[in-house]
Formats: sequence, structure tokens, C-alpha cells
Amino acid sequence: MTGNYSNREKILFVCSHNKWRSLTAEKIYEKSERYEVRSAGTDPGARIRVTAGHIGWADVIFVMEKKHSQLLQSKYSDLLNRKKMICLHISDSYEFMDAELIDLLRMRLSEYIEIPADD
Repeated sequence: MTGNYSNREKILFVCSHNKWRSLTAEKIYEKSERYEVRSAGTDPGARIRVTAGHIGWADVIFVMEKKHSQLLQSKYSDLLNRKKMICLHISDSYEFMDAELIDLLRMRLSEYIEIPADD
């Protein structure tokens, strides 16, 4: 992808395992010209486990459940004091790229960021 990455807003999506919810959100936004996106999980067995590097990199952090924000706050409070963290309140009852999950993510995220057009 071409373009200047430095002026794109950096968004981190976080769920438990980084297999369904946060990975789906990342996939929805991966081709965005406006945002640079990554995803990670909070659980030890997560596909990609959230690190201090992820937190430091992100401009905005979207978590799927309140427990994710609590975990991040307890582990990375020093890095989060100037970060915007938003809970989307999406339960762990969807699979990767589930149509209902995509609709829910688009609806909840539209309050905060621009939703990319469907391909």
C-alpha cells in the first residue's frame, strides 16, 4: 500500500484470544487509507498477545469487553494515561468474519471512527 503512514490514526482492537472479534475488526479496516490497524488478545494463549509495544503504538484502543479494559489498565496503566480506550461491549459469541459480528462492529465503531466502504 502506498501513502504516508505517519498521518494515519493508529487503532488497536483487543479481545481475549485475537481469533474472532478483534481479528474481524482488523480485517474490516486493513485496507483503510485513513487508519493503520492492529489487533491483539489479552489471554496468555492469544494468537497475538497484547504487549506494551501495542499500547505505545496505538492512538486509540477499542476493547470488546469491560474485562479487557480492566486487564489493560492493571498491566499498562502508565502507558494508557493519554490514550483513548473505548469499550464496544461485544460478547464472545461470534466467529471470525461472522456477518452479525461485522454488522455489530460497524454499528458500534461508527460512533467513533469512519467506517470503510464495503468492497
